[in-house]
Amino acid sequence: MAKVEAAASRRAVLGGLAAAAIIGRARAAEPMNLVLNWTPTADHAPYYYAKAQGWYEQAGIDLTIETGRGSGAAAQRVAAGGAQLGIADMATAMLARSRGSKLVAVMVVYANSPQGFYWLKSNGIAGPKDFPGRSIGNPPGDASRVMWPAFAKTVGIDPASVRFVNVSPQAKMQALRGRTIDITSDFYNEHDLKVRLFGEDLGFLAWRDIGLNPYGNSVIVNEDVLAAKPKLVENFVRVSQRAFAAAVQDINPALRTLLTSVSGLEEANQRDQWRRILELMRDPTTETVALGAFKPERVAADYDLLRTYFENVPAMQPEAAFTNRFLDTGLRMPPA
Repeated sequence: MAKVEAAASRRAVLGGLAAAAIIGRARAAEPMNLVLNWTPTADHAPYYYAKAQGWYEQAGIDLTIETGRGSGAAAQRVAAGGAQLGIADMATAMLARSRGSKLVAVMVVYANSPQGFYWLKSNGIAGPKDFPGRSIGNPPGDASRVMWPAFAKTVGIDPASVRFVNVSPQAKMQALRGRTIDITSDFYNEHDLKVRLFGEDLGFLAWRDIGLNPYGNSVIVNEDVLAAKPKLVENFVRVSQRAFAAAVQDINPALRTLLTSVSGLEEANQRDQWRRILELMRDPTTETVALGAFKPERVAADYDLLRTYFENVPAMQPEAAFTNRFLDTGLRMPPA
């Protein structure tokens, strides 16, 4: 009887220690906010999946995911310390950093620019040469609006020759269909949806097709947070990298989590988006160095692009705008 009681007592103690350890881990999880570039879609599914699986919590992070209002707004929020982490277009983040914002990119998601312009051919627009005098509808924080001078000068038109109209991300297609705007900017992710909506009347130009291919969406971190809590930042990067690698192998679990977590998303559209996202994620660096890795020469070229097309871009060291040191080099994009 004594042996049974002793065994039971040991089990109780061990159970209590295990429970205490679990509670301790939960208490140790530090709150961190991730502000997205836009409303959640397929390219954000890995973050939701990793959170639902408890991977961030196991890494000591109590993650809150916030809906964004554009790359420019996300960069501002992270730089001001309102969020420790964010998703922003890399060129937008570098422009902000050159002007004093404390931002560092720690993982690239879109190794290729997702930016593109859409219009209706029946409006008499055949390409960018027909943009002058027209209206472009997008949100104020849209990366393509921030980077518009570079696009305009690349295609040979006056950056001041168009009129920007504030349109929410959800209202872009309705505004284009209703002809309250002439052109809209949007990511390549939803290209298939636009083709279904407009058919042969759809006009489209990807920025990368005219040689304008800066890095796209990247994970950015507040520089002060990076200096104070490098291990926590590393944990976030590695968990996110692991989640993206899992989604590249099989998007179904991550997509199910996204659809459960976010209302109003159509599964077929999100699947189409993910196929396009895979194209944007893949380049020689993400295939051979690490999923999420930057190529220093490309970052330098993107900075030169900013200096060429924007006024009053202060001098800075491009290599200070990013780091690959937190990435797991064992995780790479598979060849197409």
